[in-house]
Amino acid sequence: MKIPEVLQIEVVHRAGSLAQVLGVVAEAGLLVENLVAVERGPGCTIWELTTDLDEDFDRSQLDRISDLPIAQLMGTSDRVFTLHEGGKIETSSRLAIESDQLLRDIYTPGVARVCLAIRDDPALHRQYTGIRNSVAIVTDGTAVLGLGDIGPVAGMPVMEGKAALFQQLAGLSGVPILVEPGSVNDIVEAVARIAPTFGAIQLEDIAAPACFAIEQALATRLDRPVLHDDQHGTAVVALAALLTATRRLDIDIAGCTVGQVGLGAAGIGIARLLVHHGVNRLLGSDLREDAVSTFTDLGGEARDLEAVMAESDIVIATTGVRGLIRPELVRDGQVILALTNPDPEIEPEVALAHGARYAADGKAVNNVLGFPGLFRGALDAEATEFSREMLAAAATRLSELAAGNSLVPSPLDREVHVQVAEAVASAARGAQQTPLYH
Repeated sequence: MKIPEVLQIEVVHRAGSLAQVLGVVAEAGLLVENLVAVERGPGCTIWELTTDLDEDFDRSQLDRISDLPIAQLMGTSDRVFTLHEGGKIETSSRLAIESDQLLRDIYTPGVARVCLAIRDDPALHRQYTGIRNSVAIVTDGTAVLGLGDIGPVAGMPVMEGKAALFQQLAGLSGVPILVEPGSVNDIVEAVARIAPTFGAIQLEDIAAPACFAIEQALATRLDRPVLHDDQHGTAVVALAALLTATRRLDIDIAGCTVGQVGLGAAGIGIARLLVHHGVNRLLGSDLREDAVSTFTDLGGEARDLEAVMAESDIVIATTGVRGLIRPELVRDGQVILALTNPDPEIEPEVALAHGARYAADGKAVNNVLGFPGLFRGALDAEATEFSREMLAAAATRLSELAAGNSLVPSPLDREVHVQVAEAVASAARGAQQTPLYH
């Protein structure tokens, strides 16, 4: 795992001084990700230099900066931890409460009239509460990123990140909900009891196979959209990337042999969406017999890793195992999506160097492109559940928006999420709806 490190360095004003500092950084084998002058004095400048360190990097090499007569390493900080201090989200009022009159209107006694109106006509909650713009982000922490079962509290930074992205990219209020791990029924009951608070439910980082049963039970029981993002958000963005790659290669994705390495939540979600999209031959690899059984029930063919790599035109990996795909297994012309975060099964540049036609990792093909628009569209259409058609519409629109050499568009482009939401809402209003579980 790469660690973004910020070095604060005081450098004397002298020709070539900064070059000497950068020379030490280069000799340590580090790349400069960012360099900015933060303070200029009469005789020196304080620079902040950002680089990515491997976990096992020998930090004593950085001390050589202070050995230079023209520089002093003043300190270091981990940019990621700094950004997480105090958490990443907060609840704030949409109204500035600055008068007694406003206080009485939004709270007691005025609020009572709105409560009674909703009691008499429950549909009014869409107009007079924030429910239609809120999403519960629920986790038990049993499958967080590629880190595994680290518990719900350790998973909270991911949930906060999701909430921040919901707000910034889709104008939705995402609320992290941490639940202690338990049986399928325990989690279903916990979520069902809090569901009236929210317009939709996003299940997050819940391990397979429990995640499948939890999602299905909640989707059946609740009258609002439920989506396990690790399955379906990942599947949407993976399909979008493959649609782009196959379009540029002038081949039909339905006629490709697709290999799915890793048959957990993401792998099975991808497989389901590919089958719905017409892919006729799916190969799958996993060490767990129950996961393989689920995959073959979808019509997939079980293989080991070597066979998947040898027979597949397209390879998607979602195993959580860093460096699983050895470079020599890559075939000329393959499309390879190694989607495990934070470290992929094979680095894209390595796959490309060994013959892959297209290669990407989970940083580029990330479900942040999917879930904001998926939920915004579902809520805008007043959908009560997600359908295969809604997921396919999101993937198709994402692929259409990909520009240049990218397989998918930038997640920071707000217009992308607007267009995905519109496509999802349009599909939700369509006559044909295939439930996610049928």
